[in-house]
Amino acid sequence: MMNRYENPRIPSEARVRYLDGDFQVETPGTFVRCAVTGTAIPLDELKYWSVERQEAYVDAKASMKRHLETQG
Repeated sequence: MMNRYENPRIPSEARVRYLDGDFQVETPGTFVRCAVTGTAIPLDELKYWSVERQEAYVDAKASMKRHLETQG
């Protein structure tokens, strides 16, 4: 039997401010969405983001794709 403190976290999208080398959670949640693919990225697995564009990426390939799209 679970009590109210043992509820599993319901997946929800967090609002995050991306900083140089770190990020700050502004609205609690369990994941953010990749700006390129739309894939849900668990916060504890978030490694790629753009401070300038304030968006997250699922992997280095998605990050590079966005970088190339915004050049020129």
